[in-house]
Amino acid sequence: MNIKRAIVAAGIGLAGIHGMAAAAVGAEEAAKLGKTLTPLGAEKAGNKDGSIPAWDGGLTKAPAGFKAGGRRDQDPYAGEKPLYSITARNMEQYADKLSDGAKAMLKKHASYRIDVYPTHRSAAAPQWVYENTRKNAGAAKLNERQIPVGAYGGIPFPIPKDGAEAMWNHLLSWRGENWQFDNRAYLVTAAGKPVMTVDGIADQSMPYYFKDGTPESANGNYWNLRLVNAGPPIRAGEAILGRLNLDSERDLGYAYLAGQRRTRKLPNACCDTPTPATAGVMSFDEVSVFAGRLDRFDWKLVGKKEMLIPYNTNRSLGGKDMDLINAKHLNPDMVRWELHRVWVVEANVKPGVRHVAPKGRYYLDEDTWMAVLGDRWDAKGQLWKTMWQLPVTMPDLPATTGVTFGFYDLLSDTWFANQVLNEKASQYKLMPRYPDATFSPDSLSSGAR
Repeated sequence: MNIKRAIVAAGIGLAGIHGMAAAAVGAEEAAKLGKTLTPLGAEKAGNKDGSIPAWDGGLTKAPAGFKAGGRRDQDPYAGEKPLYSITARNMEQYADKLSDGAKAMLKKHASYRIDVYPTHRSAAAPQWVYENTRKNAGAAKLNERQIPVGAYGGIPFPIPKDGAEAMWNHLLSWRGENWQFDNRAYLVTAAGKPVMTVDGIADQSMPYYFKDGTPESANGNYWNLRLVNAGPPIRAGEAILGRLNLDSERDLGYAYLAGQRRTRKLPNACCDTPTPATAGVMSFDEVSVFAGRLDRFDWKLVGKKEMLIPYNTNRSLGGKDMDLINAKHLNPDMVRWELHRVWVVEANVKPGVRHVAPKGRYYLDEDTWMAVLGDRWDAKGQLWKTMWQLPVTMPDLPATTGVTFGFYDLLSDTWFANQVLNEKASQYKLMPRYPDATFSPDSLSSGAR
């Protein structure tokens, strides 16, 4: 073994020791879940001035008029008015509560505004998810390749010790077992023109969360997606399939090209490769702020802080698509912001690894573990993209989870919104268990034709 290989081998060994040592928490810490901590690991108490209330169990009762499988645009806090609004003129007053991306957008566009409403900790999950999370706290760990071991059916690391554990909490955040929605996506050009890139039906499942499943039955498969396009016309009939595994080397991706009438395996369905699910506008690891494998970056858990983030944004699903999509950004009237505690995680690309965005910072809501905001810097050190995801209350699930997500490109002045459901009759429909064949390559050609 030469010197270079010896150094690499030693580094891998030390990483493995660190990953194993920073894993499962002791019984005393785990006992805090459901007491001083919520069942998913957030601080149960509110903050000192009361602007963040204590968690009281979240929203678990469906609103009046809600129909299963229908729309989710019923705002549970519709009667409330903004406490204050932030613009470029007064942003310095709130700078410590804003992400770099939010501040950049306020400076760049006079039309961008952040309306801040009273905070409601609506997040909830089924009791069995809480119980599994408690089990995970004392059993789950990361192996030498940063793969979760000993976790199933709940947040894997509710009391995280490092950035990788926190990011796995995001990737494995509770959003249901099986669901479907009609989906549109829009790229908005620098001139402010919206261009539809996707119009299709998405079926998704999380085998990691199958209530009657086991780690063995899931076989590491934690998230499945099948999207069949009905439009726009140039993309009608196309389809994409993704199967993500805890071991990223076992991830699978396939695309069906209508013109060729053939299903092809995607050679590199990860990282900064453009994903066909967004017509190549967004990379694989920008979906829902961050998705996919972690091994391209070193992850640092910066800590927890109070931040203004989009939250309880059911109103964003109302009206028409163009009620939400403005020329330069989402319509501020449609987006509700609240003060919440978030975990801040920084990512820096590993030595010897290439990525178009070598530095990133992500903000994970403490109650759901969902990444709601994220910023990325390019190779020149310029703040390049700011990503966002709009959390929506779903008391029938129960959950508060993301639906519409996207990014603002601060350099090109284009932006992108995915999973725009405003004009759809069905918005995040809970489904019975899909047959596994639904997420097989053969299903693309049969479903796309």
